[in-house]
Amino acid sequence: MFEEPEWAEEAPVVAALGHGPSRPAAASQTKGSKHSQLLATLRALEAASLPKQLPSLPGSDSEEEIAQKKKHPKKASFASASAEVGGKRKGCQKQAPTESDFEDEEVERKKKSCKKRALLDRDSVEEETRKRKCQKPAPSNRAQHIDNVEQTGPKAQKEHVTNDPHKSSTEATSQPPHSLSRKQWRNRQKNKRRHKNKFRPLLPQGQAPGMAPSEEAEVPPAPRPDSHEARAGALRARMAERLDGARFRYLNEQLYSGPSSAAQRLFQEDPEAFHLYHRGFQNQVKKWPLHPVDRIIKDLRQRPPSLVVADFGCGDCRLASSIRNPVHCFDLAPLDPRVTVCDMAQVPLEDESVDVAVFCLSLMGTNIRDFLEEANRVLKPGGLLKVAEVSSRFEDVRAFLAAVSKLGFKVNSKDITNSHFFLFDFQKTGPPRVGTQTELSGLKLQPCLYKRR
Repeated sequence: MFEEPEWAEEAPVVAALGHGPSRPAAASQTKGSKHSQLLATLRALEAASLPKQLPSLPGSDSEEEIAQKKKHPKKASFASASAEVGGKRKGCQKQAPTESDFEDEEVERKKKSCKKRALLDRDSVEEETRKRKCQKPAPSNRAQHIDNVEQTGPKAQKEHVTNDPHKSSTEATSQPPHSLSRKQWRNRQKNKRRHKNKFRPLLPQGQAPGMAPSEEAEVPPAPRPDSHEARAGALRARMAERLDGARFRYLNEQLYSGPSSAAQRLFQEDPEAFHLYHRGFQNQVKKWPLHPVDRIIKDLRQRPPSLVVADFGCGDCRLASSIRNPVHCFDLAPLDPRVTVCDMAQVPLEDESVDVAVFCLSLMGTNIRDFLEEANRVLKPGGLLKVAEVSSRFEDVRAFLAAVSKLGFKVNSKDITNSHFFLFDFQKTGPPRVGTQTELSGLKLQPCLYKRR
């Protein structure tokens, strides 16, 4: 009945093309609202997921949180968001790219970058945990601990710092410091003291190293070594020593230059002189490399202990104290209760009553022939005569041996290899073969005089 206008027929076509005046406005409004809703949901998801996935500094998170993150990764939120966006996009018609499409692409790029960042942070956390696990455990024994400590010198610390420049301070403080052994601690303290004393000024003379003077505590002055009393005491001791040495040299010269009877009278008048002489003699013996009485003791110990011994010039009876044999001790003055004071040219023994006669550094007077004839008298036939004297006293050893042989002895052995002393062993063959008026020049020995030092 009524004819429709031309614009009514063209309206569906225009609506299909999307260029109509009223429909395009409504479509754009619905599309804008959907787009804004989509952006809001994406932003909410991003805001909810990003703070939880941002990793902390290495070493701050514990291993339990890292393991929990591995077990429950937050991929579901991204998956649900992508699924929701995909469903909404499928609901929408395919249209030409607009500004909203570009915004969607930008949001997608942001999501991908967040995923990559989360993966990188997770890898860094896993690498950090692997480093912690690979660290060396604490040493079980002391030797291993010392080896580890020796490797922690200044060079090793420099290498450690250069190898791990990005190591956090929290990890450095978490590791306990290595404890030093007692020996290493002592060496370190010694090096510190050595370095401290290297630049310390020299201490004044008489001051101890540990007694450095301080302002608060005053150290009392040490006694001066060069005080008047000390010098006087040292001078007295030195003068007394020199005086004793001079008296010893005088007595020694008197004993060698006169007969035994004169020496006996000297010590009877001054008993202290013999003690002084004996002290000086002992001081000289300390300088000798060998004491001849020790050789005689060693030889008599190898012989039967039943042999009777006569010690002419026994001194302190060292021979009688060192062997088991019965010993008759004779000297000019008593230094021991066992000593018989007499002249060695006339001893109170019967004829042929002893087995061994000993003269150890005691042929001192000018009447040496009387001593040897007295030894021949008291010795049994085949008895042993042992003589030890200073080597410098003999001008001709052969002449001495020949003279002793004329007094009824024969030479069994001799030892002239020592630079200080000669030792001879004689055996009694019978009475003397020469008269008392016959002169024996070989028995004249040089006096053993000590020089002034």
